[in-house]
Amino acid sequence: MEATGVYWMAIFEMLEQAGLQVTLVNAHHFKNTDAQKTDVKDCQWLHQLHEHGLLRASHVASESYRQLRTYLHERNVLQKQKAMA
Repeated sequence: MEATGVYWMAIFEMLEQAGLQVTLVNAHHFKNTDAQKTDVKDCQWLHQLHEHGLLRASHVASESYRQLRTYLHERNVLQKQKAMA
């Protein structure tokens, strides 16, 4: 799975909860030299690299840490909203 913005997080967690082993990679480390960049070509390129064991997994925090980080983020948002009111 390619880490792009925050969109990968929900899918990553669902796949992880389903018992699948998910490898999250930073696509900037594995750029394809092909001039015509498409999502399909990127996916195929990452698949080839993974097939040959050439992908380096990105660090993903444990589920409990991710949950804590979400709570802290929500707390900060609520505090900012309260200060604005």
